[in-house]
Amino acid sequence: MTKNHYKTILVFLIIGFLLETSITPPISATQRTDTISALSSLNTKEQPNENTLYNLLIITPQTFASELCPLVCHKNKHGIKTKLVTLEQVYTQEYWQGRDKPEKIKYFIKDAVDHLGIQYVLLVGSYRYFPIRYCYNADNNTGYPEPRFISELYYADLYDKNGNFSSWDTNGNGVYGEWFTNHAEDPDIDLYPDVAVGRLACRNSQEVKIMVDKIITYETQTYNSNWFKKIVVAAGDTYPASQNPNWTGNEGEENTLHVLENMTDFQSVKLWASDGTLTGTNDVINAISNGCGFLYFDGHANPYRWSTHPPNDAATWIEGLSVISMSRLKNKDMYPVCVVGGCHNLEFDVNFAKLKTDPWYYYTWITECWGWKLTRKINGGSIATIGCTGLGMTKEDKKSFSGAGDYLEPTFFYEYGVNNTHILGDIWKNTITDYLKQYPIDWNTSAAGDFAIDAKTVQQWALLGDPSLLIGGYPNV
Repeated sequence: MTKNHYKTILVFLIIGFLLETSITPPISATQRTDTISALSSLNTKEQPNENTLYNLLIITPQTFASELCPLVCHKNKHGIKTKLVTLEQVYTQEYWQGRDKPEKIKYFIKDAVDHLGIQYVLLVGSYRYFPIRYCYNADNNTGYPEPRFISELYYADLYDKNGNFSSWDTNGNGVYGEWFTNHAEDPDIDLYPDVAVGRLACRNSQEVKIMVDKIITYETQTYNSNWFKKIVVAAGDTYPASQNPNWTGNEGEENTLHVLENMTDFQSVKLWASDGTLTGTNDVINAISNGCGFLYFDGHANPYRWSTHPPNDAATWIEGLSVISMSRLKNKDMYPVCVVGGCHNLEFDVNFAKLKTDPWYYYTWITECWGWKLTRKINGGSIATIGCTGLGMTKEDKKSFSGAGDYLEPTFFYEYGVNNTHILGDIWKNTITDYLKQYPIDWNTSAAGDFAIDAKTVQQWALLGDPSLLIGGYPNV
């Protein structure tokens, strides 16, 4: 990558920031009073009763606490009883257990579930503000080794199969979810989410304010809106047969059909490479800017962009959306829930140091990942984004030629469209649970084999957004 290339990216980043900057309405005096009230009683060791049970736990560094006050008030107003706790308080309360900060946070979440009845956990802060847990389920046979990746499921899988705290480090060596050899070094991790976890990967107070405003606006204004009853899907030929004769058909487009089968109450907008409705970024920008309740991409990606191929043409790339082009989205107050199939869209720990070490990152260094930029974009983008923090897996990665993202992603829409589950975190949680029932893990098999890929499929599937979000919003009362 040349110096001029870096300068070009920097210029686009500055322009994009300036285009998106706006003044966030100040917190009212009443909201400030409610903030003080919300932060004045934070003892999570209460014994459970009808007065102390909560639905949503928000954990945030102290620096973002006051900006989250309007969200706490909004959630409580709509019957989602909410508890806000700072990281500093978590570490103080859990000083006696937990080997590092992520484990202390996980113990605290377990305590909150046990004592407060918590169903949803919202983590607020980028990796620089809020610790992440890396999972070492190594994909080491693809030619692009990925020894570790972010796993938000770590914070959701609280109990092992015996009901005890699940450390994800059964051999106690400080390496979590370790699977490098002919069997898992950390075997028998339960993986089933016991609570729904989402993250707002905010890098500053302004982004916290943006997300609070988007969530409140979405839940109070979306109900019964015409734009919501639309789903946009974008795909092409993910694995052209010219590369491998076993790769037949237009896999991405086939997966979008499986998604649409579960969303029969929604008007579908198909952007396909095969019929010319997906030719480039403008097609995606226009479709999203017209408003939609759901958005699904299936193809290839990195932290910077999502792309796909025309039919049987591995040499040609069709770029659908990038971190830079998102600045052109104009779907203000018409925010979809986005599910994206691809690699590293939600690798939200992007940083300059990775430039020399990450093969997926070398040519596309950027200051924030694709999934977070789409979610936190002001006056546009998504209300939440779900996707992979690492190397996305599909059935083509497995000897069994089934499962992975090809099963997981359509199941998300089945859970909403067929099972009528409308709380975002419940859908995320139930989708992972369904996958593990369909593809149970055999930990006594080799790393990078089918079972390890199944484990990685759910371990890296992260939710950037509010897990307590009511999709479609609350009725106007």
